[in-house]
Order: sequence, then structure tokens, then C-alpha cells
Amino acid sequence: MKKVIIGLMAMAFVWVSQVQAADVTWQKDIKPIFDKQCLGCHGTDSPEHDEFAKDKKGFTDKGIGMRMDTYSHLITYVGWPYTGAMMRRLDDGSGKTDKKAGNMYEYLGATEVERKANLEIFKGWVGTWNLKRGKDVTREEMNSLKIKY
Repeated sequence: MKKVIIGLMAMAFVWVSQVQAADVTWQKDIKPIFDKQCLGCHGTDSPEHDEFAKDKKGFTDKGIGMRMDTYSHLITYVGWPYTGAMMRRLDDGSGKTDKKAGNMYEYLGATEVERKANLEIFKGWVGTWNLKRGKDVTREEMNSLKIKY
């Protein structure tokens, strides 16, 4: 009987974990984090990517980044055409040999605990978290992106 109860508890834990991971969406999970942590530099007044690229230093010196405040804007930095850019910038560096975090990791939260928690939510939303650039990403990796609205 004890084995059955332990087995059922383990199955319930796995099921809850899968449901939680499957339920990470832009609207429910990512947008609130983005609005709190990123909107000040990547909001509606921020330039589109190509406009930003014309004067990257000028914009960054003013604390202005590319516009990313909508689902449609943000997913271009996950999938295509700027494949993996969001992941490289938000990554905590724990999986890299140099352990260097991405340049935007520090803005994911006020504390390391908050940054780690928010990073895990972003990872759950993306699905396949890799730091590759477009030319190095396989079709299978692109197809395994979740990025649910």
C-alpha cells in the first residue's frame, strides 16, 4: 500500500510539473515580468531593431534598447530573425565555461533569487533554451520552441 501511495504521489508531482511548464505563456507569465523589469528601456518609445542598429551606442548611452514590449516584437529575439538573442542576453552563465551572465541578466530582478526565478519562467516559456545564433540552430531546435501567447 505504501508503495502505491508513493507511486501515485510521484506521478502527481510529474503531472503537475508538466502542466506548469506547459502553461507558461506571454500573457500570463512573461508580460508581467517584462513590464516590471524591462519596459523602461524596451517599451513603446524604443526604436525598432533596425533603427536601433543605426546608433546602438547613442541609444544604449541613453538607457534605451530595442522595442520588445509586445509578443510580436519579443519573439523575433527568440526565434527568427534574431535567433537566440534574448536567451544570450538573459542567460545567467551557469552553463557556460566562463560562467559570464548575459548583459541583461542583472535586470531580471532586484535580487539573485528573483533573477533566478524569473529566468526559470523565461526558460519554461522558450522551451529549448540555447545560446546559438540563427545559422547554428537546427530545424529541430527551432521547432521545439514553445513561446506560447
